[in-house]
Amino acid sequence: MTPSVFDYTQQAQHDWMLNTPPTFVVYLAGLTFKWLKQQGGVAAMGKINAAKAALLYQTIDGSNGFYHNHVAVTDRSQMNVVFFLRNEQHNAAFLQGAEVAGLVGLKGHKAVGGMRASIYNAVSLVAVETLVAYMREFAAKHQ
Repeated sequence: MTPSVFDYTQQAQHDWMLNTPPTFVVYLAGLTFKWLKQQGGVAAMGKINAAKAALLYQTIDGSNGFYHNHVAVTDRSQMNVVFFLRNEQHNAAFLQGAEVAGLVGLKGHKAVGGMRASIYNAVSLVAVETLVAYMREFAAKHQ
């Protein structure tokens, strides 16, 4: 059977509207592409994202075990950084303090636990620096 989008009889019967493009999505994609160009393009965003991830992983790895990440260095994501607190009894306090500091959405996956910082393109280096400062402050208070 021919899919309706390729069936010219059906297309003609429906005024060629069987495959109307998602115009709002196309519009949003255009805005995103313009923003990416304004940031310096894909290569520049790659460097910024690498710097954000490096800063966050350095903070985790340099915390003397207060925070830890079991993902092999070669397999670590630059977009979703997962980490755990040494004492998971501090998780609720960590999340509560983070929210007070304007850092939301850090709770990890319900099946895995821990924390997850999503640092996608739209998250600035300043935002990651704010998270890192909070993590260091929290660790200093709860060592």
